[in-house]
Amino acid sequence: MRNVNVTDPERRKKILMIVANPAVSDQTGWPVGFWWAEVTHPWWAFTEAGYDVEIRSPRGGALQADGYSDPEDPSGYSAADVLSLGFKRSPAHAALLADTPSLEGVQPDAYDAVFLAGGQSPMTTFVHDEALHALVAAFYEAGKVTALVCHATCVLLHARLMSGDLLVTGKTWTGFADAEEAYADAYVGQRIQPFWIETEARAIEGTSFVVDQMFRPFAVRDGRLITGQQQYSGAEAARLVIEALGR
Repeated sequence: MRNVNVTDPERRKKILMIVANPAVSDQTGWPVGFWWAEVTHPWWAFTEAGYDVEIRSPRGGALQADGYSDPEDPSGYSAADVLSLGFKRSPAHAALLADTPSLEGVQPDAYDAVFLAGGQSPMTTFVHDEALHALVAAFYEAGKVTALVCHATCVLLHARLMSGDLLVTGKTWTGFADAEEAYADAYVGQRIQPFWIETEARAIEGTSFVVDQMFRPFAVRDGRLITGQQQYSGAEAARLVIEALGR
């Protein structure tokens, strides 16, 4: 990829948004994907700030959303998400998810920040993707703002810097809370996730994992690292990215 002069004050800032590929959960056997609001709400915030947003996925190709995140899902769970509805119904916007480029050849120097959207798929796909872990660490070590939301924060359980230390060593961060996992399990009547991020994070020495109230917008900035708690935190995390980068 062509290098971009990211220090040019006249250049539009560019965000790499990484969205999970469709998968099948080993835990439930359900098809899993990305969560609409964790893509569309940050995308809107970034574009309103005058940024360019490039959406990619680890393997490339068409992406599939988690059913409950779809504002047109019969459950009505996300029926109030008119922003995602508009994105979904717009041919130009829907095309951004219909045939995504892969992460092959991505260089951090071409971007100002990276933003990983969550959903159910990251717990099956992102968590085992060593190339993705290395790319996230590379963005961070290149001095780029590095943001992850909801279940995408499972990457931070494994991403290591060149020193061998976990990226989150000495950092304060957040992700999907155990209380939220328990609520979701009760809602559907079974265990959904193969592990819980908060439980795993609190077992790591030398890092500080924090959560707010259940399903309330909450994001944390610790230097270049920005994390959002759950699906209602995408816009809040994006706001912190914009704060870090400036308009």
